[in-house]
Amino acid sequence: MRIVFVICYLILAPFLGALLDGVERCISARMQGRRGPSVLQPFYDLRKLFSKQMIAVNNVQLFLNLSYLIFLVIAGCMLFSGTDILMCLFILSLADMFLVIAASSDSSPYANMGAGREMIQMMAYEPLTLIIAVGFYLSSGSFQVADIIQMSVSPVVFMPGMLIGFMFTAAIKFRKSPFDLSTSHHAHQEMVKGLTTEMSGTTLGIMNIAEYYEMILILGIFCLFIINKNWWSWPLAIVVCLFILFLEILWDNATARLKWQHLLYGSWLVTLLAGGLNLLILMLIK
Repeated sequence: MRIVFVICYLILAPFLGALLDGVERCISARMQGRRGPSVLQPFYDLRKLFSKQMIAVNNVQLFLNLSYLIFLVIAGCMLFSGTDILMCLFILSLADMFLVIAASSDSSPYANMGAGREMIQMMAYEPLTLIIAVGFYLSSGSFQVADIIQMSVSPVVFMPGMLIGFMFTAAIKFRKSPFDLSTSHHAHQEMVKGLTTEMSGTTLGIMNIAEYYEMILILGIFCLFIINKNWWSWPLAIVVCLFILFLEILWDNATARLKWQHLLYGSWLVTLLAGGLNLLILMLIK
């Protein structure tokens, strides 16, 4: 069964990610009073990117973007194969470092600014991700995903604050407003496209595919909060994930971008209140 989940993640994740991206664009357009593009627009965008002549600003950018994609795939395979959630989160952080290095390798000041902001974003959400891994361990007695999903009750019963905090982390990882500091799906006023300013064609297409893998990985972690040994928890987890994704879209369209100071201090405050207090209570009751 684990092999089936891994194969499904490898094959279906980019398609599901692109489809969810298309649905998100349509919902955002409706919220803004526009008709919006087709649901399949992300697929058309990828086809166009890979059909363009490959032009890279240096020799390492493509390699670094491929490394970003590969490590995201490895992290996702670890999650869906039921292995160590802590190691999965570590590899997810490592993948982000390759993206930062790829942007830093450019001579563009906008890309370098985006790389710096990406590092700040990592500083903002990494403490909470570690707290969440510890929370899963205290709830189930194991870091193994296969053991976590066999709990008699859903982990969210013990980790409600961490779930709320992880919604902030997901907004940063999905590059949603007000946390789209390093780059976004729309042009910035002050730094064009940030991280991806100098990326085009195949290089940008690879990054987009990597983001689709990351989206499914993050949604998979949300599912982990809900799934238990009862069969009905699986469809419930999918419904909860879709609802959370809708909230992220609503948040994206209803808020303006924050300054990096507000992002950093705000995320640490959420980590302390939602994650830290939840962890303290969990340690006392367990």
